[in-house]
Amino acid sequence: MTGLTPEVTEYISKLETQLQEQFKTVELQKVRIDRLTDILVKFQKSMYGQSSEKSKYVLGEDNNQLSLFNEAEVESNRHAPEPNKVAVAGHTRKAKRTKEELAANLPVVEILCELEEDKLLCEECGGDLRVLGKETVREELEIIPAQVRVLRYIRQNYVCESCEKETGEATIVKAPTPAPVIKRSLASASTVAHVMYKKYVNGMPLYRQEKDWANQGVILSRATLANWIIRAAIDWLVPLWETMKCHLLKQAVIHADETVIQVLKEEGKKPSSESRMWVYCSGNTGDSPVVLFEYQPTRSGEHARRFLDGFNGFLQTDGYSGYGKVPEVTRCGCWSHLRRKYQEAIPKSGDVEGSVAAVGFEYCNQLFAIERDLAQLSPEKRKLQRQERSKPVLEAYWSWLETVNPLKGSRLAEAITYSVNQKTSLNTFLEDGCIELSNNRALSTGIYNSQDLQKTLVISGVSA
Repeated sequence: MTGLTPEVTEYISKLETQLQEQFKTVELQKVRIDRLTDILVKFQKSMYGQSSEKSKYVLGEDNNQLSLFNEAEVESNRHAPEPNKVAVAGHTRKAKRTKEELAANLPVVEILCELEEDKLLCEECGGDLRVLGKETVREELEIIPAQVRVLRYIRQNYVCESCEKETGEATIVKAPTPAPVIKRSLASASTVAHVMYKKYVNGMPLYRQEKDWANQGVILSRATLANWIIRAAIDWLVPLWETMKCHLLKQAVIHADETVIQVLKEEGKKPSSESRMWVYCSGNTGDSPVVLFEYQPTRSGEHARRFLDGFNGFLQTDGYSGYGKVPEVTRCGCWSHLRRKYQEAIPKSGDVEGSVAAVGFEYCNQLFAIERDLAQLSPEKRKLQRQERSKPVLEAYWSWLETVNPLKGSRLAEAITYSVNQKTSLNTFLEDGCIELSNNRALSTGIYNSQDLQKTLVISGVSA
């Protein structure tokens, strides 16, 4: 700037400073616009788009709102009479056709179509016809409707003839009978299971089940159905839940997570407030998994501390700080959460491969690729392989992270901050081969994605 007056030089310097400040403001506004755009896209998807997961589940009793969990409590009436007799009307349905691949694993019944004996003559010469072969003409999918019947237990009584002859007194022995699911009730194990399955798995409320029973000729009130659910749950499922919890607390690894639900007309809370359904499940032990759900009105870490009282193994969760209230456990982080944060930070346009977020995303992918190779190994061998293969990738990742300087408030900054805050727990998987790289085991249970997990699902504490 030779030849310029001091006033002009100062003015140019002020303009440069102002330009830099405006450039920073524009960059921050771009970050804010990107975040608001992401929020809007996610909101529109949750409201109008197809999704395999529900953003929230509504519990409660309202004229315009179906109730999922607490309908039984609302409809229950211990004075509701048990029907003394039932009349069952059988019915049939026409066979339905569907795609052949849907019937690939179903049992097959062959229907042989033959000519009648008086038609086994040739129309040309009148000679006898013999069997040449057979061919498949078509396949149909047949549905056999559920049948309702009454099980009448008749006990056989026996008398000792010798005692009767010698003493003149009869010794009578009665055959044992199986204990009823509910005393003084017509409910059988299959009936209660059917009602619970249709309500909690298929989402059919009791008032619709009441009509469905009536269509089959059985008059059962929704109050009676509600009583069956509650009494069977208290007598049979709660003890099972407690037994499973004792077994779960003895495991080496426990996965935990919580999801938002909304409860209508919950005492002391507004209908718009959020509650939580907590899930706890065993790790990859090779045995049948244990999965337990527990409803709580808040997200306080005290609920996890109380539930996991007595557990002192590895606790695998997301980065929620509330799990820090659980004492005497070793926290294990979730690389799936971190990978998703990097994925969300990758630019939607421009040089994606050269972005910092894509580099972090690729580090996560490398660790997951190694885990897929080690899936069939024993925990001891998996630990050794992790020290040999995963540890160098992990060390390279943390070294790379120190060189990253993200823009404050950006998606990338969130991923970096999460990673730094969770560094210790994210490294824990190197300590034991039973620990998994992510908390996906707990995440998948809430939406019934695993058939194995469905077998051990027990819900407790959902009285609203």
